[in-house]
Amino acid sequence: MTEDPLERIEREEKQKKNQNLKAAVWVLGAICAALIGILGFLQYKQASVRKLIKTDSDSVSTSGSFYALVEELNDEKQDLIKQMEDLQKDYESLSSDYDNINSQLDTSRAEVAQLIEKIKSTDATNRTKMRQYEKELGTLRSIMRNYISQIDSLNTLNHKLTADVAAARKEAEESKKVNEELTQQVESLAGQVAAGSVLKARGITINAYNSADKITDRSSRVIRLMTSLSLVENDLAPKGPVRVYIRVKDPDGIILTNSVRTSFTFAGETMVASASREVDYEGHEVDLSIYLNEIESYVKGIYTVDVYTEQAFLGSAELMLR
Repeated sequence: MTEDPLERIEREEKQKKNQNLKAAVWVLGAICAALIGILGFLQYKQASVRKLIKTDSDSVSTSGSFYALVEELNDEKQDLIKQMEDLQKDYESLSSDYDNINSQLDTSRAEVAQLIEKIKSTDATNRTKMRQYEKELGTLRSIMRNYISQIDSLNTLNHKLTADVAAARKEAEESKKVNEELTQQVESLAGQVAAGSVLKARGITINAYNSADKITDRSSRVIRLMTSLSLVENDLAPKGPVRVYIRVKDPDGIILTNSVRTSFTFAGETMVASASREVDYEGHEVDLSIYLNEIESYVKGIYTVDVYTEQAFLGSAELMLR
């Protein structure tokens, strides 16, 4: 069967069109694939560039931050050293009058000096050590405050004790002065009482008598001498027996004595008496006379009689013989 030329020509043209269409599709597919590849490559390159840019930026940022941190740590180290040196000056300014506290202060000063050297020799980036040194700084400050408190307390106590001692000394001096004044008053009163309690006499006289028991002034006729006196009234004087002594001196100052030689003690001294007599004294006035007999002879001149008790000198009197 012979094919119609028109149909054949149409079929060939249709086949040719189909082939051209397929070729166009393949070309378009190839172009699309190429475009996709190029696009992917561009995206990859862009991502790589971004990553590179980011990496470089981070590297620059990290490097800047590191140096800034090191600088900050060095500043902190220098500040810590300054604080320690200030504390060292504070410790040097502390002083005390107490050996125990001074010994403790010396130990703390040495610790501060050692800590300063440790900080200086330690790298600022060693945060562990730096934190430890900061704690030690705080401890040393606390210790110093405790020293200051102790010294202030002791100084306050010392001032109080000094004031108390001064007050006690002043009080003692005032008491001593009062006691001395009282003692003087007592001694004065005692002296007054003692003086007031001493027996006193009045009306002391001495006369010479002859054989007719008459008063005479002729030395050749005298056979005895008589001393008269009165013990005055004194309520303060001791009551009881009292012995009165006389010491008669001739014109040459010689004590006249007879066979009845007697002596007494006055003011710690033993004295010879010419004669004596004991009377009972009860605080009232007593009159008495004391005789001196058995003297071989009398000469012209002035005779003196001194009258005593063992506690007091009662007085004197004179007699002129011619």
